[in-house]
Amino acid sequence: MIPPTAQTAARLNPERPNPALAALGYAPDDRVVIFHADDLGMCQATVSACLDLFGAGTLSSASVMTTCAWAPAAAGVAREFPDADLGVHLTLTSEWSEYRWSALSTRDPATGLLDAQGHLHATVEAARLHGVPAAVRAEMDAQIVRALDLGIEVSHVDAHMGAVAHPRFLPDCIELALRHGAVPMFPRLDAAGWRSHGLDARDAAQAAQFTQALEARGLPLLDHLVMLPLHRGGDQVPLIEDLLGSLPPGLTHFILHPARDTPELRAIASDWAGRVANHAAFMDPRLPGVIERSGVKVTSYRALRPLLGTARP
Repeated sequence: MIPPTAQTAARLNPERPNPALAALGYAPDDRVVIFHADDLGMCQATVSACLDLFGAGTLSSASVMTTCAWAPAAAGVAREFPDADLGVHLTLTSEWSEYRWSALSTRDPATGLLDAQGHLHATVEAARLHGVPAAVRAEMDAQIVRALDLGIEVSHVDAHMGAVAHPRFLPDCIELALRHGAVPMFPRLDAAGWRSHGLDARDAAQAAQFTQALEARGLPLLDHLVMLPLHRGGDQVPLIEDLLGSLPPGLTHFILHPARDTPELRAIASDWAGRVANHAAFMDPRLPGVIERSGVKVTSYRALRPLLGTARP
């Protein structure tokens, strides 16, 4: 539910091995990776890019922004690739200056979900400050339901820009995901880890207690988050090789933001070059060899779904 603060793996909870690894049949020292595309459906360039990567077999998973105009086309990915592992990228923010989207569930300013122009807030801080928890819950549910209505088998949920990662919203997010049979993308952070991602001491302690309770309940959690950079283009295959080679044991959510190079993408996103580079790296014929040599094992959220077991309400 949180974005990584760097492009390298972060050790989240080194005290003991992740029980989800054993449940999946892996050894405690195995390095298991979910290659995950964020922002599917944000614009057309993301849809065509994910079609490319699922076709190439280099992408494990992706999550759809159901608030965005290209969400119906993103559902076409599920039709073309019925085994594709797709989730919902829960969205409380609309960050681009000239391309905006709004909530699915309401147009009522009293919910705190909307800015003065009727769009979702441009920043995480504003979304967390103004969002009324009951309204946030209704919006998250509406986004999941829209994905289901579009014909997407929702395996998991995660959070756009990490806006949901706040004690006011997290319990509802977890319960909604489990109610729909989806795995919430959630890290095994202790209090120090939550503080490093922007929570104050009180909220971080509360989030850490919540994390421990979720793992005790049987929810499969992540050990590490890694993200390919968006601030630069160019050849990112050597970087991927370095990142995979340095991964510690555990379950890693490896984030990319693939998009084809289109006029629309360049008009929307100031970081378009990084998105294009993410796509190019995962289409690169060198990549399968890089993954094989790294020794990592690749999985998906579909594989994690059976582990929900008694964690579901």
